[in-house]
Amino acid sequence: MSKTVYPRSTSEQRSMGPSSPREGSTRTLMPRSPQALRPATGPNVWQVGLDGGKYFIIALGALTMVIPFLDMFVGALKTPAELLARPPVWIPHHPQWNVFREIWYMVPMARWYMNSFIVSTSVTVLVVITSSLAGFALAKYSFRGKEWFFRFVLAAQMFPTFLFLIPNYLIIAHWPAVGGNDWLGRGGNGLLGTYVGLVLPFAVNWWGIFMMRQFMLGLPDELMDAARMDGCSEWRIYWQIVLPLVKPALATLAIFIFLSAWNEFIWTMTVTRAAPDLQTIPVGLQLMRDTFDPTRNAALRRAALAVSTLPVMALFLSLQRYYVRGLVMTGLKG
Repeated sequence: MSKTVYPRSTSEQRSMGPSSPREGSTRTLMPRSPQALRPATGPNVWQVGLDGGKYFIIALGALTMVIPFLDMFVGALKTPAELLARPPVWIPHHPQWNVFREIWYMVPMARWYMNSFIVSTSVTVLVVITSSLAGFALAKYSFRGKEWFFRFVLAAQMFPTFLFLIPNYLIIAHWPAVGGNDWLGRGGNGLLGTYVGLVLPFAVNWWGIFMMRQFMLGLPDELMDAARMDGCSEWRIYWQIVLPLVKPALATLAIFIFLSAWNEFIWTMTVTRAAPDLQTIPVGLQLMRDTFDPTRNAALRRAALAVSTLPVMALFLSLQRYYVRGLVMTGLKG
């Protein structure tokens, strides 16, 4: 005769308490894995050594890049005897801090600075505008002759800049109705000795067009199509949608163009030969080298050179994050 088992009531289950095992329930204890029982070990010695070697090489390369700048700044503080001492004196015993004040009185450093800022900033702004517009057209529009124009942009980068020195000089010198010239460009100096003459030959940069075109190829076409469906004009798409998305590329381009314009020497020397008030810092430093006694004024020239590098360093440090992103994100597409 089988025994009938009735389920317990709720009150009986509560009276048994939570510690009482339930009928028909089993509890299985899973053994721990060998990995869980194994004691934790430290990092791999070889991996630590490899990482340390990488950081050492990076630090050594960074130190190698910084040493010339340190020598330039420290050399400006040395006396003429310390500059000529053998073995060399690495740390000046009596730093000549007044040399950084004297360069503003002995040479027209403020004028050179202002001219360099005007020319470099103007060139940078013009190149960023023209490169971004041309790159946007080459990347996102279809028109007749597009491929041939892009090939022309690639071919133009193979020619060095100094090959265009004489043609640019003739164009600037014979610019019509400017600087005493008639409508045929004869009788005067044209744009020679003006800020426009210094800036205009560098308003378009072929490498900048190529870079912006490559970067803008990665922008989704659907984003611009949606903007057109919402009624945006092409100019508004370029200004409010495309430019904010290509900030890293714009910053990278601005750094390179500003640095190139800041260090431009041959064209500036040619155009400002008859206009000393428009000379920039590179031309001024060369004049200091030719005029001043290299033995007595070596510290003064080093101080002027050190001061001339400060704007470029400040620009690079302020745009460094965009510069790194621009180099990483810019691909060679198309």
